[in-house]
Amino acid sequence: MLDPVPVTRPAPGLAVRCTRVLLSPWSRLSLLVAVLLAAATAMLLLEPQRLLSSGLPAQLSGGAAAVLLFALAYGVCTVAFVPRPLLNLAAGALFGSQAGLAAALAGTVLGAGVSFMLGRVLGQDALRTLVRGRWLRAADGQLSRHGFRSMLALRLFPGVPFAAANYCAAVSRMGYPPFLVATGLGSIPNTAAYVVAGSEASSPTSPAFLVAMGFIVLTGAGAAVVAWRRRHRLGV
Repeated sequence: MLDPVPVTRPAPGLAVRCTRVLLSPWSRLSLLVAVLLAAATAMLLLEPQRLLSSGLPAQLSGGAAAVLLFALAYGVCTVAFVPRPLLNLAAGALFGSQAGLAAALAGTVLGAGVSFMLGRVLGQDALRTLVRGRWLRAADGQLSRHGFRSMLALRLFPGVPFAAANYCAAVSRMGYPPFLVATGLGSIPNTAAYVVAGSEASSPTSPAFLVAMGFIVLTGAGAAVVAWRRRHRLGV
């Protein structure tokens, strides 16, 4: 009796193998790194802070269209690592306290959402395999289990860089809606302080400017103290 001939499956074609390589976690992470490096390079070369400091064109100097355009540009700039304090000051100087705050908050949520999406789609699968250190495991567990309140606390205290918080949340199992809501709510106090300071920059002795600057200094000092105490407690 003859033994059955084993069935050999055809090897996957070149297109299939290339697709698997391109969609692998590490390939997607490499793409994320390339995108972020390109964004940072563009920020250094184009110097968007000079455009913001010179103001908007005359035809876009006011109205809802200008506020919307600024919010979109704000979101793109935050993804490209432009410092948010600079953008917040520009929002206040260009649009005043109320419209400037609306534009800055909209841009903040937009930029955070884009960064979160990039990190979740391109980097999560690869980076989660690297979550081994004590601090990394603690941060991942906190964001995964208590995402909303943890992100709210990170946004309220300016000690953690904006981009770092975005990508840490993206690597964790935190949901998209609580991330955006916590970002919007937690960013209000600090963003408002910078926007008010920008709107009152021409009157540095005004009560509004002094209160805004005092709030910025106090929250920055408080964040530094909290960070120092945590490092000291962990023996770092």
